[in-house]
Amino acid sequence: GIPTTRSLAVTATGEFVMRQDGPLPGAVLTRVAASHIRVGTFEWAAAAGDRADLEALVGSTLQRHFPELAGSENPALALLESVIGRQAALIARWMGVGFIHGVMNTDNMALSGETIDYGPCAFMDAYDPATVFSSIDHGGRYAYGNQPAIAQWNLARLAEAMLPLLDIEHVGNVDRAVERAKASLDRFPGLFEQHWLDGMRAKLGLLTQEEGDQSLVAELLAGMQRRSADFTNTFRSLTSGRLVEDAAADPEVEAWHRRLVARRGRQPYSSSEVEALMRRHNPAVIPRNYHVEEALEAATSAGDFSVMERLLDVLATPYDHTRDDAAFRAP
Repeated sequence: GIPTTRSLAVTATGEFVMRQDGPLPGAVLTRVAASHIRVGTFEWAAAAGDRADLEALVGSTLQRHFPELAGSENPALALLESVIGRQAALIARWMGVGFIHGVMNTDNMALSGETIDYGPCAFMDAYDPATVFSSIDHGGRYAYGNQPAIAQWNLARLAEAMLPLLDIEHVGNVDRAVERAKASLDRFPGLFEQHWLDGMRAKLGLLTQEEGDQSLVAELLAGMQRRSADFTNTFRSLTSGRLVEDAAADPEVEAWHRRLVARRGRQPYSSSEVEALMRRHNPAVIPRNYHVEEALEAATSAGDFSVMERLLDVLATPYDHTRDDAAFRAP
């Protein structure tokens, strides 16, 4: 349910490609997107230095992805603010399921608000904000916990590319354009935090809002990090009404769980409504890296696609908590 580009087909080329471990069978992946307009597209247009091209790109993007903004007084500013809103929501939803994109450069951010350019991406096992999956990301630039900041950095590059169009009253006044861009970009952290907290409330079965919710979430995550608890399985356990599986006898976890139960008790909703909300927001299974590797290995080494087909079958209903999928739950 998280906005994403989709894979339409994989076609073998009959040729081999040299990779780290030697030659592997080559293929072309065909993917489908609402469009392939990215932040990098705007950077390229700005580098070309043609204002008319930049205006045309803004108009085309608005028409394709934001038709409700047609006729805006300041089209470029309206586009920037809308993209900021969509990206804040998207990154929060990624993080709510433990997803790490891996290479969030500006050419891998689609203005439509869809996830694009899957490379060294993966879903986190043990919870740790410093988790990375790209073999070249030695500094942790694209780590799980850095994704909001990197998204804002990318959006700042988009704003830079659009600067010539952001102040239509005083064309050429760079200071005014920068001021407007900064005001828009400064909204991102607050938007992200709201989406993130709303998502975590849903994962914990909270249908109302209270001031202490943020500390409730922070305490859970801190405990998960101390114990290297599995992200997906922790929330799956909570969805079924159990304490976290690896910490049933931990006094701190028990105290936290009592706080959660008390918090739920202050909202006017039944236990069945709470559980239904959690089932919609806590995946029962995720595509764990070792299962993906097994599927790739079987397909490339033995021409056996049954492993992949079984994995795809399970992942077709990731929020189904009734399936017997124990083999796909283990970290």
